[in-house]
Amino acid sequence: MPPVSESPAKSIAAPERSLRQRMDALQRANDIRSRRAQLKRDLKAGRQPIHELLLRPPAYLETAKVFDLLLAVPKYGRVKVNKILTQCRISPSKTIGGLSERQRTELVAFMRRR
Repeated sequence: MPPVSESPAKSIAAPERSLRQRMDALQRANDIRSRRAQLKRDLKAGRQPIHELLLRPPAYLETAKVFDLLLAVPKYGRVKVNKILTQCRISPSKTIGGLSERQRTELVAFMRRR
């Protein structure tokens, strides 16, 4: 049997970014990380209510994990956060922006009861 040759279509890669594009992307990522860190500090200190963030998340929070955000709430550890997510039928890997309307309203209602 003759050897199978690879087609040129398999070696197509994403176009290279310029240094400027990479620096801009890095700056945006650093900005998002610092804003999220500040938000988590505000949650810990009680200056920011969690249910408001879940109802109207800022753009920089859309790709954050729900699990990580709930961990920043005072008196909420891994076990309690996992119980809440299970009760609201939300995957621990779900992002804030990826929540369905049902998941969002259930989670907000649950957090307001606490």
